[in-house]
Amino acid sequence: MATLVLDNGANSAKIGYSLERVSVIPNCQFRSKTSRLKTFTANQLDEIKDPSGLFYILPFQKGYLVNWDVQRKVWDHLFGKKCSRLVDFADTSIIITEPYFNFTSIQESMNEILFEEYQFQSALRTNAGSLSAHHYFHMKPSELCCLVVDSGFSFSHIAPYCRRRAMKEGIRRINVGGKLLTNHLKEIISYRQLHVMDETHVINQVKEDVCYVSQQFYKDMEIAQMKGEENTVMKDYVLPDFSTIKKGFCKPQEEMVYSGKYKTGEQILRLANERFAVPEMLFHPSDIGIQEKGLPEAIVHFRGSLPEEMQPHFYQNIVLTGGNTLFPGFRQRLESDLRALVPAHLPVSVLLPDSPITFPWEGGKLLSNHPDYDEMLVTREDYEENGHFICEDKFDI
Repeated sequence: MATLVLDNGANSAKIGYSLERVSVIPNCQFRSKTSRLKTFTANQLDEIKDPSGLFYILPFQKGYLVNWDVQRKVWDHLFGKKCSRLVDFADTSIIITEPYFNFTSIQESMNEILFEEYQFQSALRTNAGSLSAHHYFHMKPSELCCLVVDSGFSFSHIAPYCRRRAMKEGIRRINVGGKLLTNHLKEIISYRQLHVMDETHVINQVKEDVCYVSQQFYKDMEIAQMKGEENTVMKDYVLPDFSTIKKGFCKPQEEMVYSGKYKTGEQILRLANERFAVPEMLFHPSDIGIQEKGLPEAIVHFRGSLPEEMQPHFYQNIVLTGGNTLFPGFRQRLESDLRALVPAHLPVSVLLPDSPITFPWEGGKLLSNHPDYDEMLVTREDYEENGHFICEDKFDI
């Protein structure tokens, strides 16, 4: 029986059969400024010639799946010929992820859609963090505990796992994710330089290309205020015009013009302290008025809910997942901040996988080959006989 692994994230779906490679595909629909009557789904984004002023229709709001009409259309696309993946539902088992502490009504809707509409042979609903923990324990079989720090599109979660099971009382959530960072960068640029409030797609690309996590925030702030070539933080970003320039890029340092204008007709964004001030929100959300702990403080805070003898195991097995962890300097900053907050006798070690976005999907792929995998599943026959009760009983969400 084939196993399809779907890490159904709020921004992107990571999908693939357990014997194949993963595909990362936008989990949403789009409408473009130039063709408003047509709706594009998932990876059809590549067909849009002018993605400026792109309008997103998202199935997730505030981290939870609420728009089932959009989600069904995305899944129809992912499971169909258009993605070169014609799924034979009757002979396919699916591993699918959902958020921590998901609402019962959303879980029941997902059961109905998987078993009654698509009619998968069997299904396993789980959290992305559980798949990440499974992957980590597979990499390091001698370890008993790990702390999964998942910083994604809607939220950042801190989840402790011991012997492959989540310790629910230790899970922490910070309401800061990639969506908030992109929106904040749009506001800063619109206030200081150029109105870009409708350019989510372009500014998200700017964020990914130029932002980084500062190791010494105040020192970088001083450098960002300097003039000319002394300002090593400043970057000039060439915005795409979608005719000659399809994708934005940073001007090389030697080509930057510090005074006056460029002679070419390129539209330039000049970025200085925005480059590190935006990702800093992950460490200090209070900087923009969000009254919550940053990631280092939240990791230290969870310690109080766990037995003292287990704490060293968690601090030396911190694994990072999610798109925000790809900011240059993220791992080093988190480790140094934790080192300053954690008692000196406790070791601190933070692991950034090669691909933190697909790390949970790889965990699902490994789980599908686990000897106990069949016992974790709910088959369609079980569901038809026992309804939602059997899913509540088997899925430890």
